[in-house]
Amino acid sequence: MTGTLSQESPARGSSKSTSMKFGVIRFPGSNCDQDAFYTVKDILGHDVEYLWHQDSKLSGVDCVIVPGGFSYGDYLRCGAIARFSPIMAAVQDFAAAGGLVIGICNGFQVLCESHLLPGALVRNDAQRFVCKQVNLRCENSETPFTNKVDAGQVLRIPVAHGEGKYVCDDETLKSLQDGRRVIFRYCEPDGTTTDHANPNGSIDNIAGIANETFNVFGLMPHP
Repeated sequence: MTGTLSQESPARGSSKSTSMKFGVIRFPGSNCDQDAFYTVKDILGHDVEYLWHQDSKLSGVDCVIVPGGFSYGDYLRCGAIARFSPIMAAVQDFAAAGGLVIGICNGFQVLCESHLLPGALVRNDAQRFVCKQVNLRCENSETPFTNKVDAGQVLRIPVAHGEGKYVCDDETLKSLQDGRRVIFRYCEPDGTTTDHANPNGSIDNIAGIANETFNVFGLMPHP
């Protein structure tokens, strides 16, 4: 979590009235878990604890963060080994019960591999690692993860990935589009979507999606 979602967001939101407890998963190879922990504890002021990949319980958390990094060294496919960690079985049960789950970069990959989100993340079109600032357009501001952002607002957030190209079949894409489940798209500074603004070749410029009930959210950029 190396950037800011929006400079305007704090002014739009009211002070939090309810404290939440967050859990940040630590896989061997995670490298953004400390960023997530720091942001939740020191910036947002909520309770947070680490969840070890071999744990089988979530300790009463309200929201799970699956952080970026290179879980298990990204051997096989990114996130393919992490999906079999004991903690992910607990996350699947948690999500099925309506618990909030957010996956960032490698976390997005893990959520797709765990079938908590549809589609897959594959090798960038450029066949190389991409690390730079990109622009994102918020497509749906009526979710638990985006309700402090205006629909259509453009945010500038970094990406750092080698396998960030989102792909899915036509039926899944239509379901995402019709259900307003595409939450962020890569765009130009003025909000227009172009191939040039797409850092990895993702279908429909998709940068982040949600499940059907909007309690599971994955995005490739690092907020």
